[in-house]
Amino acid sequence: MEQTIAFDFASSDFEELRQANEARAAFARFLASLYLYELTEPQIEALAAIECAGDGSAIDEGLAAMKEYLRHRHGGTRQELAVDYARVFLGAGNYDRITAPPYESVFTSEERILMQDARDGALCYYRRAGLDLPADNTTPEDHLGFELQFAAALCDRAKEAIAAGDGRALQEAVALGYSFFAFHQRNWLPQLCDAVDEWAQTDFYRQLAAVTRGYVDTEAAYFEAAASLLGLGEEPCEVKPAWASDEEAETAGSRAEGVR
Repeated sequence: MEQTIAFDFASSDFEELRQANEARAAFARFLASLYLYELTEPQIEALAAIECAGDGSAIDEGLAAMKEYLRHRHGGTRQELAVDYARVFLGAGNYDRITAPPYESVFTSEERILMQDARDGALCYYRRAGLDLPADNTTPEDHLGFELQFAAALCDRAKEAIAAGDGRALQEAVALGYSFFAFHQRNWLPQLCDAVDEWAQTDFYRQLAAVTRGYVDTEAAYFEAAASLLGLGEEPCEVKPAWASDEEAETAGSRAEGVR
């Protein structure tokens, strides 16, 4: 990315882009919270009162269905959801089949196990952005919750770059976000959602899969429009770990020019 286009930050296009990144950051963090932990009672109450947009989108319809499920909540709802969370995402009670653990490595490695190339790839993106997880973290870095939090952090950077009128920082944040979405979210989330559909026994978590599919679709549309507005390439460039093979590293070096 040798040159930065002189953008008209006062235009309605960039105000819409700022608002889009603000909304994307909030939604990504919301979605991350549903994958990282079992629901607490306060979360259940907040979700039961959530305002839906009513726009007919997959996200809106999924949220409305989750809210409808919680409308019938009772004293055992939290436990019911905790059991389903453990069944679906932790594999509780299942010893011979993989359920829907929310780790990219499980869905992208031949062995379908944790801590594979996807974990190293995700960590490479975090560090490219100058971010990392706490030193005492024991959860693999390619957990969907962390990936969503990273996407949210890049949304924050894009929003801040617009506010500062910094075209280069805006291009870098959007380009890195586009690359991360393409190589670490869109590549495996549909399979995760299929697995959730197979294993979930509550409509709440089945609808979470529907909302996640909607997230993938809306992110794809956002990045297509943002890349066009910002003069980025149509195809995102992958960031590779430094220890990749010589051939891979050379390819990564040339491709990464679009995200530095």
